[in-house]
Amino acid sequence: MKRTIELLRQNEELRVIKEELDIYLEIPHLAYAEVKKKDGGKALLFTNVVDKKSGKKFQESIFMNVFGSYRRCELLFGRSIESVADEITKLLHMKPPEGFFNKLSMASELFALKNIFPKKLKGSGACQQVKYLDKDIDLYTLPVLTTWEQDGGPFITMGQVYTQSLDGEMVNLGMYRLQVYDKNHLGMHWQIHKDSSHFFDQYQKAGKKMPVSVAIGGDPLYTWCATAPLPYGVNELLMYGLIKKESAKLVKSLTTPLYIPQDVDYVIEGWVDTHDMKIEGPFGDHTGYYTLKESYPVMEVSAITTKKEPVFLATVVGKPPLEDKYMGWATGKIFFPLLKTTAPDLLDYHMPENAGFHNLILAKMKPLYKGHAKQFMHAFWGAGQMSFVKHAIFLDENAPTLENYEAVATYILDRFSPNSLFITEGILDALDHSSPETLVGGKLGIDATLANKVEAPQLLGDEELFARVKEIVPDAVALHQFMRRTKNPITVISVNKTENAKNYFDALITLSMHIRVVVFVDEAKNDIFNPYMLIWRVTNNIDAMRDIFISGLMVGIDATNKNLLDGFSREWPDDVECTESVVDALKQKGVWDLSDKMYEKFQL
Repeated sequence: MKRTIELLRQNEELRVIKEELDIYLEIPHLAYAEVKKKDGGKALLFTNVVDKKSGKKFQESIFMNVFGSYRRCELLFGRSIESVADEITKLLHMKPPEGFFNKLSMASELFALKNIFPKKLKGSGACQQVKYLDKDIDLYTLPVLTTWEQDGGPFITMGQVYTQSLDGEMVNLGMYRLQVYDKNHLGMHWQIHKDSSHFFDQYQKAGKKMPVSVAIGGDPLYTWCATAPLPYGVNELLMYGLIKKESAKLVKSLTTPLYIPQDVDYVIEGWVDTHDMKIEGPFGDHTGYYTLKESYPVMEVSAITTKKEPVFLATVVGKPPLEDKYMGWATGKIFFPLLKTTAPDLLDYHMPENAGFHNLILAKMKPLYKGHAKQFMHAFWGAGQMSFVKHAIFLDENAPTLENYEAVATYILDRFSPNSLFITEGILDALDHSSPETLVGGKLGIDATLANKVEAPQLLGDEELFARVKEIVPDAVALHQFMRRTKNPITVISVNKTENAKNYFDALITLSMHIRVVVFVDEAKNDIFNPYMLIWRVTNNIDAMRDIFISGLMVGIDATNKNLLDGFSREWPDDVECTESVVDALKQKGVWDLSDKMYEKFQL
């Protein structure tokens, strides 16, 4: 961590905050504002950390927003992201060599691969210089943040969670939310589809406790590796070796059989009783909503070890953009070659951060036959973590660069018709709140590889169209049209909902000559002139099987909050929002410098 701090300092990518700030809300609120700045702001080092509730002052600093820019990602990787992707591509396409010199070249390349495998060291590591065992164990000695006012408590956000299969043959490194329940218990937010959850099932069936070691800090690449979407059973630390050209050096935990990198800053060791579950949450999450309370496994801590002068690594989650925007960018670039093995005609893909990544994917492909895009949709929805994607839009090779949203939206809307839609059902991320049941819900695919010939509607101005809409839908509050120059303009209508939005859509069919795509949102907490946050709201709030309506050339989307009017019986979570008194306090201390314009744009 200290080498990383110095690296970022030398490259003017570090902001040091010396003012006294609280682990409860203040520090995470400031980090949340920082990443909203142009190019992700700076990495933040908080050197005067307190817990005002207990009166405790921490010796260690808190380090945040480390990956929060494209430049910082490449500094931490020590090379360009594209070079890592190129190397993976080369390995995937390696063929038997012909000729003596080609064989020598391949031999040297294969010999170099020996450095990608983690190396187990004898003895202890720097991460075990300070040891807390038995009655000295106290999780509250760590500066674990409480991010949002409605959070169920403090939770570790950048934990590297090391686990192994029951037989010890497979190991896994993942990143999961870890709630601090008390001095010696951590919640394990293992979603049912995750590798650690599969290991948990093995221990549960055998009636045995499961060992877990949680590391924090060290080389930031360990943390990135914890998020890497590698196939089941593949050790994520192999990516560390591939990127750094040196083995991750591991030492054995004191009280579990698990090995962790010797240079991490903290290690929390313990055992999970597979029959002991506890309510976890609620917590504000990267969806921008609070996730609901649910039962998850609990780890009883058996040891805490640290470096002599540790630095606590953390991140913050909430509404986009977040630090995961940049971590996800690196992941997408690096793992594109692996995705192409499942879908060889895939040319490019991009997951916009304001859709929370899993809520929307844009993909460019080379269609070779009728229905090829639909085949790709099935391939995506059956491929590892891509299976959690809710909405997928496929474009052909002539489409603009996928990161050019204005051009891509124009390209899609000029080719779109309702027969471009493909709606099905599949698994969802456990954090999704909009489906009628957990883990399963509607998925939407749009085939924009076909150029449908559709006449543009008879456009009206916003005021005239709203006046007509208001006559038919009295609950309508405001209206704005986007992409008016395309053949399928998007009309956003905010409502004070008193009935199911399908009724509003049906009433508007009489105006179908003026409307093509109509989106309903609640009047509360939505700015119908803010497309960035509207995409966040819409992709979060819809279940394709329930919330998409079609009549002729007109398509409706119900992105309102769901309730009993919609036959929705689950609890609908609140938006993640900053506590105003905390923001005011940060302003008074002179550390909050986010403009009011940016505050409003990102609906903090």
